[in-house]
Amino acid sequence: MERHETHPQTLAGQFLIAMPQMADSRFAHTVIYLCAHSPEGAMGIVLNQKASSLTFPDLLRQLEIIDAGADIVLPAPADRMEVHRGGPVETGRGFVLHSQDYLAANSTMPIHDGICLTATLDILRAIVDGKGPSRAMLALGYAGWGAGQLETEIQENGWITGPADSEIIFDPATETKWDRALANIGIHPAMLSSEAGHA
Repeated sequence: MERHETHPQTLAGQFLIAMPQMADSRFAHTVIYLCAHSPEGAMGIVLNQKASSLTFPDLLRQLEIIDAGADIVLPAPADRMEVHRGGPVETGRGFVLHSQDYLAANSTMPIHDGICLTATLDILRAIVDGKGPSRAMLALGYAGWGAGQLETEIQENGWITGPADSEIIFDPATETKWDRALANIGIHPAMLSSEAGHA
């Protein structure tokens, strides 16, 4: 007998947009790109929180990709690269969402619609050498959910899902991403009541 799913099997490759009543302050007004989602859990990268005190050159020195005393001259587009806070899990580890024109064997994970994830130092070295992807977004840490946890949070009106948009993912203007992700699914922030309502 054929089963009909009311929800897609996986939300990987979609945006997870925090509702105004999001109880967890770490995720207030966030847009998350879901990289993986299965019955075992989910993992995503927050797209609109910059790391306040850490620059890309600082990070390169910390990771010893560039000598501490060396002058850093980065090729475009690496010279505009910023460091984001990708979520509260493994905050010392870097994750790069990027275009599919960079693929590292055994370490790049294609996700959906030309968006890939790489979490090794090789991609940072490639970016510094001008051999990296044409579009990239670097984050420290990620957001993670255990089995069934994300589905429960969605049912409790903590999140709304929508199609991902690469222009939003890679745009450096973090302050507009939440509004734009909502606009993509036809929602104006003023339409969202901070009271959780169930149909």
